[in-house]
Amino acid sequence: FQQVDIEDTGAYEKPAIRMYGVTQEGHSVLAHVSDFLPYFYIAMPRGFVDEDRESLRLKLIVRRRHGVHSIKVVKKRSLWGYKGDDMVMFLKIVFADQRSLTRIRDKYLFPEPIQTYESNISYTLRFMVDRKVTGMNWIEVPAGKYALRSRQSSNCQIEFDVRYDAFISHEPEGEWSKMAPLRILSFDIECAGRKGIFPEPQIDPVIQIANMVTRQGGESAPFIRNVFALNDCADIVGSQVLSFKKENDLLIRWRDFVEEVDPDVVIGYNIANFDLPYLMDRAVALKVQDRFAFLGRLKNVRAKVKDTHFNSKAYGQRNSKETVLDGRLQLDLLQVMQRDYKLRSYSLNAVCAEFLGEQKEDVHHSVITELQNGTRESRRRLAIYCLKDAYLPQRLMDKLMCLVNYTEMARVTGVPFNYLLSKGQQIKVISQLFRKANEQDYIVPAMHSEGSDEQYEGATVIEPKRGYYPMPIATLDFSSLYPSIMMAHNLCYTTLLDK
Repeated sequence: FQQVDIEDTGAYEKPAIRMYGVTQEGHSVLAHVSDFLPYFYIAMPRGFVDEDRESLRLKLIVRRRHGVHSIKVVKKRSLWGYKGDDMVMFLKIVFADQRSLTRIRDKYLFPEPIQTYESNISYTLRFMVDRKVTGMNWIEVPAGKYALRSRQSSNCQIEFDVRYDAFISHEPEGEWSKMAPLRILSFDIECAGRKGIFPEPQIDPVIQIANMVTRQGGESAPFIRNVFALNDCADIVGSQVLSFKKENDLLIRWRDFVEEVDPDVVIGYNIANFDLPYLMDRAVALKVQDRFAFLGRLKNVRAKVKDTHFNSKAYGQRNSKETVLDGRLQLDLLQVMQRDYKLRSYSLNAVCAEFLGEQKEDVHHSVITELQNGTRESRRRLAIYCLKDAYLPQRLMDKLMCLVNYTEMARVTGVPFNYLLSKGQQIKVISQLFRKANEQDYIVPAMHSEGSDEQYEGATVIEPKRGYYPMPIATLDFSSLYPSIMMAHNLCYTTLLDK
C-alpha cells in the first residue's frame, strides 16, 4: 500500500506508529506498527566497561522513575568536528516510552550537563529515518508477518498489527514511483451572513455545502457531484441536490457523507482557516458536535480545531488554524498559492483568472442571503455558484499538479506529506541530514542554538550605470558562489577542528 499519513500514538501511551495508506486497488489501510522504541546516544564515559550497563540502567530507573529499556555499546562517529576516521564508543540508551526520553534528556543524566546525540528528533521522524520510510512511499507487508484486527479502531477497510522490522519500505523509484488511486474530496460551504458583517458561526447558518469527489490518476471529471442545501432547491443537471428543512440534519448528513466517501485527501480554498473551523463551531452552536465532530478515520476520536503559528524565514509568519482529520491529508489551495506563487491577489477569482483563464460564477457575497431567502430557483443559482467554488480548487490542483509535486517533495526530503504545509524548510534539511548520517554511521549532536537577530552580510551588489547602450554588455557571475566558497575553504562542521 502507499502510505499517505503517519503519526505516533502520543507521549503518554506505549510507543506505536499509525500508518494510513491506500492499496493499488484503492482500499484504505491502517497499519499499527509496534515495538519501535525511542533512544538517543551519549559518549561512553572513560573507564566504562560492559558490566556497568545494567547498573547504569537501574540507577536511571531509580533516580528518575522512568522506563529505560536497555543500554547498548555501539561504534559511531560524531558529525560535529573532525576527530579522524576512527569509530568511537557511544552508549545507546533505549527507552520504554517517549516521556522517559524527554525527562531524562532535559533533567540530565549526570550532575553536570552532558552532550547528547539525536535526542531532539521526533519519534515519528526517528522511526522513518531508521526504517527508511519516506513520505508517500510504498510499504509492503509480507504474508504471515501481520495480524488482522477483528475489532477495528478505525473506519479503514483493512486494519492490522505489524512489528516495526517486519515490513519492507520501497524506495520511490521505478515501479514504486507510481501513485495509488487516492480519493479526493473538494468542498466549499456558503453561509447566510448579515448585511455588512462577516459570517459568525454562533449566529449565521450554513446554507449550502458543495462536494466534488475525484480519483487521482483517473478521469479528471468528478464521479460524485452534489450539493447539500438548506430549504428546497431546484434540480441541477449533472449534479445531485439534497435539500434539508433543518440545518442540524444538513450538517449530520454531510458528516455521514464524508464517512461514506472516505476521502484520502480533502481539498478546498481556505478550508483550513474558514470552512472546517466554521463547520466545527457551527456544530457546537447547534449542539450537534457529539455527532458531527467525527470527521477523521479513527472511531470515537473527535476532530479538534487548534490555532497554529507558522514562522519561517523562507515563507514569513502566518497565524492559522488546523483541524486534524486522522488518516486524511489536507491540501488547502490558498496555502499552496501563498507558499509557491507570488501573486498580486490570492482571491479564488484572481488565482483562477491567472492559471485557468476563467472566473467564479457571478454571485456577489452581499446577495447570498437574499438568494437563500428567495425561491427554489434563486437557491439553485446559489447552488451552481457553490458547486463551481468546490470544482475550481480541484481544477487548480490538477493544472498545477500540486498533489504530485508535494508527493515528490515528501519522497525526496523524507518527511510526512502534512509537514510540507505545516512546517518550514528546516525539517526537510534535518530529515535528509539524519538519513545520510545514519547510512554512514555518523550521529548528530543535539545542539542548543542561541537565538539571535544578527543577520549575515549578503553579497555586494554594485549599482548599475543607467543609460542606453548600443553595444551588448557582457555580464560576469560566479557559478554556485556559496558552494564554491565552501569547497575552496573546506567549510563544513565535519571538518571543524577544536583548538
